[in-house]
Amino acid sequence: MQAEEIVARVWPGRPAKIEPLGGGITNQNFLVEVDGERAVVRIAGKDTELLGIDRRSEAAAARMAFDAGVGPEVIAFVEPEKSLVTRFIEGSPVPPERMREPGQIHRAAAALRRVHGGPPIPGRFDSHRVVETYRDTAAAHGVRVPDDYAWAKGVADRIEAARGRQPPVPCHNDLLNANFIDDGTDLRIVDWEYGGMGDRFFDLANFSINHELAADDDRALLRSYFDTPGDGEASALRVMRFMSDFREAMWGVVQQGISALDVDFVAYAGQHFERLRRTASDPAFEDALTTLGSSPS
Repeated sequence: MQAEEIVARVWPGRPAKIEPLGGGITNQNFLVEVDGERAVVRIAGKDTELLGIDRRSEAAAARMAFDAGVGPEVIAFVEPEKSLVTRFIEGSPVPPERMREPGQIHRAAAALRRVHGGPPIPGRFDSHRVVETYRDTAAAHGVRVPDDYAWAKGVADRIEAARGRQPPVPCHNDLLNANFIDDGTDLRIVDWEYGGMGDRFFDLANFSINHELAADDDRALLRSYFDTPGDGEASALRVMRFMSDFREAMWGVVQQGISALDVDFVAYAGQHFERLRRTASDPAFEDALTTLGSSPS
């Protein structure tokens, strides 16, 4: 068993209890207990580099997040398996409906501010380029790229043109509900495999759309993050919700060609294409693009 081999190298000669952890569809995670202390061993899934994941960059992002008081402590990065070993965070998950409460939104914004204010990390995450790469990867693995891609790419190009170049900051880029843990004091964020220098508004929008925040919730998120957000910030958040779903849809398209898991990735991609169409059909979306396009660069 690969997990046992890794544990034996990290804690040589020490008895360990190992059990699989549920959750996640890309990697295998194991809970390890050694001398009363608990850790998580992550074993990378097959071909995850085709999803844009660099395991050394993940380890660096995780270390930055720990230094920021947000992520788990990195115990080891094990070569050649590129397996990440982190301290287990004692805490509880936060259900999506609770994450929409004002207090939880404020805590999430505080955690993201700490991350985005951290030092540079390796890797780059640009959602506009990611969807292009996923299109090419899917096609190379025999997957028919959905017709929705061409329409969505046209909208994405409008978003990119309206917003212009954005200053990169350290980002998580995969703010699913399962990646948040309440340790009793702070919200902690785990799973940094997509971490890289990117657009803070992708993170904010990714959190927003993944937790189905309403317009009032988005305003609370921006107030917590910026204190006094303007129309530009509100518009950027609205249009980047589209990019979050576009990335997720194309992630599902790539998985159709590379994953051996029993998951309906066709349906997964379709759900996200459907939601991004709803986002773009809202008149407020066009208003946001207009606002961004008329703002000074």
